[in-house]
Amino acid sequence: MSTAPQLSVVMPIYNEQEALPRTVERLRPILDALGVGYEVVGVDDGSTDATPVLMQKIRQDWPEFRVIRLARNSGHQAALKAGLDRAHGDYVVSLDADLQDPPEKIPEMLALAREQELDIVYGVRGDRTSDSSFKRRSAGAYYWLMRKLVGKRMPSQAGDYRLLSRAAVDALKALPEHQPVYRLLVPWLGFPSGEVVYVREERVAGTTHYPLGKMVRLALDSIVNFSAAPLRLATWLGLLSFAVCLVMSVYTAVAFAVGATVPGWSSLFMGMLFLGAVQLICVGLLGEYTARIYSAVQARPAYFVGYDSVDDERRDNSR
Repeated sequence: MSTAPQLSVVMPIYNEQEALPRTVERLRPILDALGVGYEVVGVDDGSTDATPVLMQKIRQDWPEFRVIRLARNSGHQAALKAGLDRAHGDYVVSLDADLQDPPEKIPEMLALAREQELDIVYGVRGDRTSDSSFKRRSAGAYYWLMRKLVGKRMPSQAGDYRLLSRAAVDALKALPEHQPVYRLLVPWLGFPSGEVVYVREERVAGTTHYPLGKMVRLALDSIVNFSAAPLRLATWLGLLSFAVCLVMSVYTAVAFAVGATVPGWSSLFMGMLFLGAVQLICVGLLGEYTARIYSAVQARPAYFVGYDSVDDERRDNSR
């Protein structure tokens, strides 16, 4: 690409052979109508279906579509990081390939950022009726908890659909995060921000790549990577168990003094269960933080890029 585009659209893609053509069909006319130079950075996160072949075919018909292929499946946030790290645009929009977040909001995001000189424009889900009741409730609990950790800078119901200025992207790239959770990191920057509200749609094709297990993992990574609150919780649990044991000791001493002691296993059994549970929780929390310290010391990259179509362009231009 000879000149830097004004807009980059980063799309993490994993096994989206059914959804990707429909996404391109909706996205391309929107970007062409903007009247600005743009690129679409499709990051293949180690897909195992026909997605890689399909992306190459799309690139043949759409020169602005750039293909980045990770060497292995690294996860959604790592694929998003790869796209942000390599995007060239003055503004960068992150968009999933399942069309649950409508690309028609991109012009509105760009216009708002320019008019109000904003570095961040969040896509906020105003209506999630397309999601199941369980997913709406679990997502509501997640955002409530994250806002408690990050503060009100984090908009409620704002996922990974957002626009970032070049300054915000460079700031994110400068952070030494090995397991970034951008839903928390972006609000943490504190840059001037705005919101665009939209209705969340149903997935255009395929099945969700965020089942319950991955949602729980995302919540755990969000909490442990961004806050020391669980360690403080372990401290408070230890103090609570100490207070309970102190009360039980006083009760036992008084009962012994008045001769009311009766051998029994219930109180002893419950006390052992309580103390054991508190200890295991505390050890588990310490283990989560220790694992992340170990990962940071290893300094392994979050992803490896196996292929970038821009490299092909540079080789062709150098000949």
